[in-house]
Amino acid sequence: MCLSSFLFFLSFNLLLPELPDHLSRLGGGEYKGYIIALFTLTAAISRPYSGKLADTVGRIPVMVFGSLVCFLCGFFYPWAVTVTGFLTLRLLHGFSTGFKPTGTAAYIADIVPMERRGEAMGLLGVTGAMGLAFGPAVGSWIAQTFSLNTMFYCSSAVALLSLLVQGSLTETLPKAQRQRFRPGLLRLKWTEILDRRVLSPAVVTGLCLFPYGAVLTVVPDQSRLLGLDGPTKGLFYIFLTVASLGIRLIAGKVSDVHGRVPVLRWSSVILAVGLALLVWSPSVEWFLTAAVVFGIGAGLNSPALYAWTIDLSHPDYRGQAVATMYIALEIGIGLGALLAGWIFANQPSRLPYVHGLSLVCVLGAVVYLFMVKSSGPMVHPVVSEPAPEPSPEEVV
Repeated sequence: MCLSSFLFFLSFNLLLPELPDHLSRLGGGEYKGYIIALFTLTAAISRPYSGKLADTVGRIPVMVFGSLVCFLCGFFYPWAVTVTGFLTLRLLHGFSTGFKPTGTAAYIADIVPMERRGEAMGLLGVTGAMGLAFGPAVGSWIAQTFSLNTMFYCSSAVALLSLLVQGSLTETLPKAQRQRFRPGLLRLKWTEILDRRVLSPAVVTGLCLFPYGAVLTVVPDQSRLLGLDGPTKGLFYIFLTVASLGIRLIAGKVSDVHGRVPVLRWSSVILAVGLALLVWSPSVEWFLTAAVVFGIGAGLNSPALYAWTIDLSHPDYRGQAVATMYIALEIGIGLGALLAGWIFANQPSRLPYVHGLSLVCVLGAVVYLFMVKSSGPMVHPVVSEPAPEPSPEEVV
């Protein structure tokens, strides 16, 4: 499961450092904020559907669909030679993260005991962070050494590997709950869009992930302004992710012992310190120090948020609960990217304002977390129901 997740995150993170310059060459430099915003828009829209399908059709079909979209979009980037075509492809590419991570988190929640949930989410986060770390550096190297189109095709190939790895998995959704896919399952009631049980972790997720969208949008330009170009363009991502990896290995266990909310309080404070350093980064050294501090905060934050969400969810609606948290994640990242692109507007003097707005969001999360009571997992009664008799068609 973790191998599949690593390959999936590696696939679309290969593209990130080169996409802003690629869009500028196409004549759409003023739309840089849309690179992340459009991607997260469709991811957010598709979350309620992926959550419902994960709880009805199965975890694995949802993951397979997400990986398949990633494979196809990576293959077609070389053919998107206009600004409109490129942005349309980014919009479609977002369906991949709208489905794959939802199925992944629900699958892992099914197979991991409650008392080790934070540890498991930390391990999952490590593999995703490794994809984030290696992706930008490897993608830039491929683009510089070979060509941009080669980078796109490599991204597609890695997504295909992620898809193939899933062939070794066994479905965890109980047979009594599984249904065959039909178009009617795509009709959503209002109660199926958001899971009210997990609104607290969703609020914190949105506020803490806003800076991530902003950072992804402006850091390539900020790196170049500080003299980090070519193979060194992805150094910020590497420092951020290595710091995140180092802390994630213990962060999940810490939340299993000391609780999700206390860990989230401290992690949000550390995120705020990292953003404060980004507001004032006069040199490469300070810039990369900010990446390390931000990475430590993110590494502590992510496993606790995942585990807190699953703690509060109902076992029969884990897909919906995870989808709710991911909707908040996509809204946070999308708004961060959109507002960062609008505020920055290719003017270096505005970079501190971008990071300052992100800092305000994280401080809002800190205040909210100190208002929330720390509590353990919700225990929901499990009602055993007899499995329905199969129809003659199902027997056949």
